[in-house]
Amino acid sequence: MPDAAEAGLPSLPQDNSFREARWSTPFGIPPFEQIAPEHYQPAFEAALAAHATEIDAIAAETAPATFANTVAAMERAGQALERVAGVFYNLTGSHTNPELQAIEREIGPKLARHGSAIYLNPQLWARISAVDAEAEGLGPEERRVLDRYRIRFRRAGATLEPDAKTRIAEIAARMSELGTKFSQNLLADESSFTLPLETEDDLAGLPPFLRAAARSAAEERGLEGHVITLSRSLIEPFLVFSTRRDLRERAYAAWTRRGENGGETDNRAIAAEIIQLRAERARLLGFDSFAHFALDDTMAASPDAATGLLRDVWTPARARAGDERDRLQAAIQDEGHNFTLQAHDWRHYAEKVRRAEHDLDESEIKAYLPLERMIQAAFDTASRLFGLTFEELADVPRYHPDVRVWRVGNPDGSEVGLFLGDYFARATKRSGAWMSAFRSQERLNGPITPIIVNVMNFAKAPEGESTLLSFDDARTLFHEFGHALHGLLSDVTYPLLSGTAVARDFVELPSQLYEHWLEQPEVLRTHARHHQTGEAMPDALLQKLLAARTFNQGFATVEYTASAIVDMTLHLSAEGEAGLDVPAFEAEALRRISMPAEIGMRHRTPHFAHIFSGDGYAAGYYSYLWSEVLDADAFDAFREAGDIFDPETAKRLRTFVYGAGNLRDPREAYTAFRGRMPSIEPLLKKRGLAA
Repeated sequence: MPDAAEAGLPSLPQDNSFREARWSTPFGIPPFEQIAPEHYQPAFEAALAAHATEIDAIAAETAPATFANTVAAMERAGQALERVAGVFYNLTGSHTNPELQAIEREIGPKLARHGSAIYLNPQLWARISAVDAEAEGLGPEERRVLDRYRIRFRRAGATLEPDAKTRIAEIAARMSELGTKFSQNLLADESSFTLPLETEDDLAGLPPFLRAAARSAAEERGLEGHVITLSRSLIEPFLVFSTRRDLRERAYAAWTRRGENGGETDNRAIAAEIIQLRAERARLLGFDSFAHFALDDTMAASPDAATGLLRDVWTPARARAGDERDRLQAAIQDEGHNFTLQAHDWRHYAEKVRRAEHDLDESEIKAYLPLERMIQAAFDTASRLFGLTFEELADVPRYHPDVRVWRVGNPDGSEVGLFLGDYFARATKRSGAWMSAFRSQERLNGPITPIIVNVMNFAKAPEGESTLLSFDDARTLFHEFGHALHGLLSDVTYPLLSGTAVARDFVELPSQLYEHWLEQPEVLRTHARHHQTGEAMPDALLQKLLAARTFNQGFATVEYTASAIVDMTLHLSAEGEAGLDVPAFEAEALRRISMPAEIGMRHRTPHFAHIFSGDGYAAGYYSYLWSEVLDADAFDAFREAGDIFDPETAKRLRTFVYGAGNLRDPREAYTAFRGRMPSIEPLLKKRGLAA
């Protein structure tokens, strides 16, 4: 077993390897196969010590503070820590094990205390405050970096009194512990549940692709027959197709009660403490609530703006969902049943109504959406928009055999970066889909090209068979690849501004906008081909698919918006009292908005990883809807140009959105692309909610 230095990780502070921006591997990709769990601890310790030394030197500098010796110096510091943490935290989400989880529990609070020591350092804050942009004649990018550092320091507590700073640091360390525990509990609940399908009757209604996926899930766990797991790519189609209402009810109950099963993996007390600590931190920083703190540095700027958007969408969505419910209840009665529609019935009867109203069968669609074709569709769209090329690499390190790697290039052959695709569900991976970076683009220490990964949880087909996607799965693939392009096309000098490091209610614009190309007939006619025959999707089926785009959108909008409203309500209304009954608070919040009983939240509070595994989307789950206002309007720019691949529009899109990182305020960035800010009307039209 190689030691940490042999694996390319820093082991000793004096080892210059932690100063390097790239590993000595093809394309500087992390040497995954050489890195063992025991390498991380010494690597973290060395990287933390090195970064602390660098920061101390910046703070103790006796020369007058300048952008170069203070801000740029901070941007150059901590490269080893970025590398080690980049590899480690990507793997704890996508391919973890008990050893990594133990390290995660230990290292999280250390990293939090390390960050607090930087942002609460009075000497460092004094130097950053003293940098004079006018006197130095700083350029726009340097001014943006300086401004962002000052905002970061203030939001971290740099201007507080010593006692308050101490408490802020304690809160940060504890929050790290709690966020890690929340995530690990959720993964434990997800990976431990299986619903065995032991007889042909248990499999009733399941189409061949779902039976194959359930068989593959059983084989992966060393079990006989078929099982349904809590991977969304298995449980959602099971809820659609299974004719066994009792099994649908069991599966749905397990899915919605993740993190709420009692015992060591119960997340209710953890969520309550996180809310309490967030409220306390916000008060220390002078804000009325955590929601006010969180939205102060976003496009929305205030909870009023975000909740106003949610209200504007909730009312028509709830009305539409009521109409949908009535149609589903009628379908139940038409079958001769007298039960009342429940949440575990909705997807099953929605599929039946869709077949009746649109003559559209989900299993028929999936036959034309094999994973390989959809990957190529996403790549081809990027090629036509931005001139990118994709070359799959065989001989490069990877952290799991299923991971695939592509070199992304410009038309002139120059390297854009590496793209990793990790598409299949497994017990060592948390649920959901996301984009992350093993290395971010920048020029200050480089030039450095990015290494970007998309992680999915598609149900893997048995060996030799094609993995087939639902249209929602294909949309998820395009969504995450939109995030990937945001990281890959980044064109900035300073790491702080790179790629997706933008306001969180802007970060979903590149991803949600990219989804639009999947729905275009021009793209589907080229890439939606039968997994066995290679024949294009028949035009009649294509037209039915496109005609049904807004089907069930009342349900989809309600389940999402309810989660966003509960998130905002928790962080606005909860005063952070100890022992908060989180499910009761959730239930009361839903009662106040008259949540339809037949629809569940997309993410219930005890498993709402977006808002409790970290602060990223806390009081910010509304961001998807906010960005959707932008993306619906942004795609209209291509329609108005008369070409969904219009070169001039695509050039502006790359310059001001995908490639710009955080060079500009997001409102300025969007206006530079579109010429104005959008209205809500394109979103309502897109979701079929317009009057």
